[in-house]
Amino acid sequence: MVNPTSNFSRQPRVISNEYVTEECPQHGSVLRRDVEQFDGTDLRMPCSRCRWDALHREPRDSELYKAAAAAKRAELINTLLIGSGITPRFRDCTLDNFNTDGDQAKVRALATCETYVDRFEDNYRDGRSLILSGNVGTGKTHLGSAMAQAVVRQYRAKAVIVSIAEIVRVAKGTMTKGATYDERDVIEELAGADLLIVDEIGAQRGSEYELGILHEVIDRRYQLVVPTVVISNLLVDDLKAYIGERALDRLRQGGGKAVGFTWESARWHA
Repeated sequence: MVNPTSNFSRQPRVISNEYVTEECPQHGSVLRRDVEQFDGTDLRMPCSRCRWDALHREPRDSELYKAAAAAKRAELINTLLIGSGITPRFRDCTLDNFNTDGDQAKVRALATCETYVDRFEDNYRDGRSLILSGNVGTGKTHLGSAMAQAVVRQYRAKAVIVSIAEIVRVAKGTMTKGATYDERDVIEELAGADLLIVDEIGAQRGSEYELGILHEVIDRRYQLVVPTVVISNLLVDDLKAYIGERALDRLRQGGGKAVGFTWESARWHA
C-alpha cells in the first residue's frame, strides 16, 4: 500500500468548482479547472472532452492531435515535477545555472552530475548511485534538485528529493494512534521512485532510529536495483563512519561515485 499521507510525492493542487463552468464551442458547458504549475502559477485547463477527441479521433499527423499530445506530455511532466519534492527555493536550480566561477573542483562536480543525468537510462538499469558530500553552502542541494528536474524533463522518470529528517518524521508517524500506514509502507513508497535523492544526511546527531530507517531505504533500493543519490555535509570518510561501511558499500557498488564539495560556502558571499 502506498502511503497517501506522506506527501513525498504529492499531486498538483486542482482548483475546480462544479458550479463554475465555461462554454466550449463543441461540448457546451464544461467544468473549469485551474491546475497548479511547477513554476508557482495556475494553468487554466482546456476542455477535457476536446482533448480526448483530438487524441482518439484525429489523425496522428494532424495539428489537433499533435497539440493535444504535447499538452498531455506537459501535464505529465508538471505532475512529476510537483511530485518530486523540489521546493520553491530550488525550483529554478538547473545544471545550466550552477555557477562554477571557473573553479576546477566545481567544474568536475558539475560534470559528474551532468554525466549522471546524460547516462541515467544506464544508471537506472544498473542501479548506480551517487554521493554528493562536503561543506555546507557549496551547491549540493542545487545540483540534487537540478538532477531531479533534469531526469523528469528528459526521461519522464519519477524523481523524489527529500531530507532524512522528513523521512524520519513520516516514519515516526506510524507510531501514532490510529495511523493508517506502517514503516514498511514508508520504505516501499521511497523504493518506488525511479531516482531517490536523500538530502541533509548527517545534519542531525543521527539517532539509532534515523540510521535504521536510512539503512532500510538504501538496502531496499539496492535490492530492487534502483539508484539513490545521497547528499551530506560530511566528508566521505566521515559519512562512512556515520552510515556504516555496509550502506556506503551499497551506494558505491557498480561504479557509484562520490563527489567531494571542498570549497567554502557561497552563502557567506551572497
